[in-house]
Amino acid sequence: MKLSKSLFAEFFGTAWLVFGGCGAAVLAAAFPNLGIGYAGVALAFGLTLLTMCYAIGHISGCHINPAVSIGLVVGRRFPIGHLLPYIVAQVCGGFVGSATLYVIARGKPGYVLGDFAANGYGLHSPGHYTMQSCFVAEMVLTFFFLFIILGSTDVRAPKGFAPLAIGLGLTLIHLIGIPVTNLSVNPARSTAPALFVHGWALSQLWLFWLAPALGAVLAGLVYRVFFAEKPAPGVQAVPAKPAYEPLPGTSAGD
Repeated sequence: MKLSKSLFAEFFGTAWLVFGGCGAAVLAAAFPNLGIGYAGVALAFGLTLLTMCYAIGHISGCHINPAVSIGLVVGRRFPIGHLLPYIVAQVCGGFVGSATLYVIARGKPGYVLGDFAANGYGLHSPGHYTMQSCFVAEMVLTFFFLFIILGSTDVRAPKGFAPLAIGLGLTLIHLIGIPVTNLSVNPARSTAPALFVHGWALSQLWLFWLAPALGAVLAGLVYRVFFAEKPAPGVQAVPAKPAYEPLPGTSAGD
């Protein structure tokens, strides 16, 4: 698979994630009498990822998240040379998803931008959690998200079920983290609405890049060191056959 096709897939996948997940928060979470609430938003994020795993997992690996790409590089599941292009495609896709949502949302009479599903800490945390609490939450939840991805796509895991585990994992993570930070675990998802909110959202954006990146690096290291399958003594590993499903990286031909 050509890198250009993988980048287009990451672009469209991240656009769908931001539009679907943030769209559920902005348009449907508090809709009078029929609002879907936190649980509905959490499910929306999980469903956007699950559907894209099946749609583009065989094309790009369906990272649609810079932290996932970083964690897979550390876990030796993804070539480091593709990392920067993937991140650029993800951020651009997230912006398009957020811009599309903005065009729709502002069509409501009396619309006020508000926080536009941006992530924040302190006064801008839904539960007014401190910066330290928000940092720990984002780092730990990203760690476990990457751990789910690495484990469910391992060659020893049941085949074909990884998207379900990953999508449901993201749903669970949102159920835990929305009250704390509006939940990110995805720097591209955080950047997209922050570019429209400006001000506090941009000034706090650093946390939603640094904490997920650290969590992803730790997960990649822990899984690689303690859980990755190692060749038996005297057996030569064959580098042409990656020991995982194609989902987390580009296709085997890359």
